[in-house]
Amino acid sequence: MQVNETLNEGLKRAYSITVTAAELEAKVNEKLAEAQPEVEMKGFRKGKVPMALLKKQFGQKVMGEAMQESIDGAMTEHFEKSGDRPAMQPEVKMTNEDWKEGDDVNVDMSYEALPEIPELDMSGIKLEKLVVKADDAAIEEALANLAETAQDFKARKKGSKAKDGDQVVMDFLGKVDGEAFEGGAADDFPLVLGSGNFIPGFEEQLVGVKAGEEKAVTVTFPDEYQAEHLAGKEAVFDCTIKEVKEPVAAEINDEMAKKFGAEDLAALKVQIAERLEAEYAGASRAVMKRGLLDALDKMVDFDLPPSLVKAEAGQIAHQLWHEENPDVEGHDHPEIETTDEHTTLANRRVRLGLLLAEIGQRAEVEVTDAEMTQAIMNQARQYPGQERQFFEFVQQNQQMQQQLRAPLFEDKVVDHIAEAANVSEKEVSKDELQKAVEALEDAE
Repeated sequence: MQVNETLNEGLKRAYSITVTAAELEAKVNEKLAEAQPEVEMKGFRKGKVPMALLKKQFGQKVMGEAMQESIDGAMTEHFEKSGDRPAMQPEVKMTNEDWKEGDDVNVDMSYEALPEIPELDMSGIKLEKLVVKADDAAIEEALANLAETAQDFKARKKGSKAKDGDQVVMDFLGKVDGEAFEGGAADDFPLVLGSGNFIPGFEEQLVGVKAGEEKAVTVTFPDEYQAEHLAGKEAVFDCTIKEVKEPVAAEINDEMAKKFGAEDLAALKVQIAERLEAEYAGASRAVMKRGLLDALDKMVDFDLPPSLVKAEAGQIAHQLWHEENPDVEGHDHPEIETTDEHTTLANRRVRLGLLLAEIGQRAEVEVTDAEMTQAIMNQARQYPGQERQFFEFVQQNQQMQQQLRAPLFEDKVVDHIAEAANVSEKEVSKDELQKAVEALEDAE
């Protein structure tokens, strides 16, 4: 087997591979000899089929397998000897397409090699970690927001008209074709107008009603309504309005705290402080990570595989186009051209991606099975009721697994670098942290 270099320019490599006819013949014979003991054929005992007959019967199929294995073996041996790591799947093409049995096999292989990445002294990296404490004002603000979500309702002044967001307490009786139907009646039923809990069009007709008023509400059940005997039917609901109540924030006390699973108000404040500081820590980490990536980007400069940069630039352009055209959900749109701005950003992302991957590999950073399982479970929560199907889908989809593993790996590498870097803490206000986060978003 011969491997000859035909191109070595920057990171571009090309080789011609020749597998001789004799090597192929030997490989075919070897594979047939391995299979012979298990072959059964009419007129012969198991394992006693002559080699010549085996070759006639199975030779062509085995020859194809032998070709593929020989070429794969030559490529593997080449990468082991050269130390090259292809940036993307090598392009392999058979050059003697008129090949016939007894001929050598000639193959051209081309690829872009990953660059040599220098080792870095990470102790020289200076980072600033912003620290924000959850002060009383922030805790009180969070409590007020919780009180809004745990709102109560109090009666409006007599004669007040119901507004969107108000709660209407009523008795109602629903009829279709003049006949009451099962499940269409209730007494003292509290309905928040605008909640969307009733049939479309029902709540809107109650805006403006007053306590003591009677109102006939006419609606049409949706065609896909769960009760088939009502689907698509027009119904009239005779409503008697008993009370009109306006929303008010819940009183901030121990009772409200219990609604959120805390023993009392003091315990709820502790929980809020912990949650706020966790949020601040997450935002602070994002700011520090950007600082780290900026520092790394300035420290290194190496050739980048053009194919990776082109693919990344195309992906950036495609993503930005969809953000600017949110109404287009699929990919049925004009071809999106990349700009110099896209390519500049792609260069940074590819450079940092290769650098982080190399640092992680040298440091033997790994994403554990437990971390992957947790990531899948977190993602699965976005599909209520279909968590199991999503979990099974990810288990069977290598590409999806890689999409989930990549950010986990990157974060672990970032943590590894930060441990070796020179990190100083700076206590700032919540507003200062917010400005730092907004600056990140503006820079993207």
